[in-house]
Amino acid sequence: MVPWTPRKGGACAMTSAADPSGGFSDAEIEAGRRLFAGDWQFVAAAGALTALPPMATTEIAFAGRSNVGKSSLINALTGRHSLARTSATPGRTQELIFFDSGHSAASGLVLVDMPGYGYAAAPKSKVSAWTRLIHEFLRGRATLARVYVLVDARRGMMPADADILTLLDKAAVSYQVVLTKSDALAAAELAERLTEVRAKLARRPAAYPIVLATSAETGAGVADLRAAIHRLLKERR
Repeated sequence: MVPWTPRKGGACAMTSAADPSGGFSDAEIEAGRRLFAGDWQFVAAAGALTALPPMATTEIAFAGRSNVGKSSLINALTGRHSLARTSATPGRTQELIFFDSGHSAASGLVLVDMPGYGYAAAPKSKVSAWTRLIHEFLRGRATLARVYVLVDARRGMMPADADILTLLDKAAVSYQVVLTKSDALAAAELAERLTEVRAKLARRPAAYPIVLATSAETGAGVADLRAAIHRLLKERR
């Protein structure tokens, strides 16, 4: 079982036996809030490697099946309602979308919204092109610190998720799994899902061992994800 501790603002903190710190401190939560408090803006959209912006600072990317809620979670992290476009149509994000903040020189962070994998309402040739772009980006981006692989809490890990994790393992790119739409599950169901996902990650060499659960709808877990990203940047300095 995974205990949940309420936080101010509707967020929740998850502690885990796999997390020696027992969760994030109030100082880390506040540092994460400050990290994402800037004026986040669209920087670039790249549909091919030749269109990628220069590698200038630390990047984190968000990957997941089509319609898993990547754009909604990015909006929740940055406190913006429409920074990343959301759509009910799977496959709407067709490029690598880069976002930067007004204080990026201090924070040293760029967010990357990746095209959704799995089902997409687009021709197979287009989906194949997106897939190649994702693979090439993951293998060749030296400034990429971590990929946050979003998994729908209602469905758990699916074959397409396992495929992207295998790619990340082979490319030796650090990744962390984040459950989305966790508000759709009762507490006991969510605890079981977290245990199930952690078990599937146990032998994957590039997987970060902590699984976070979030909801862009309620704000649950968003503060912890910000804190996790702050901790990552701190460890890289």
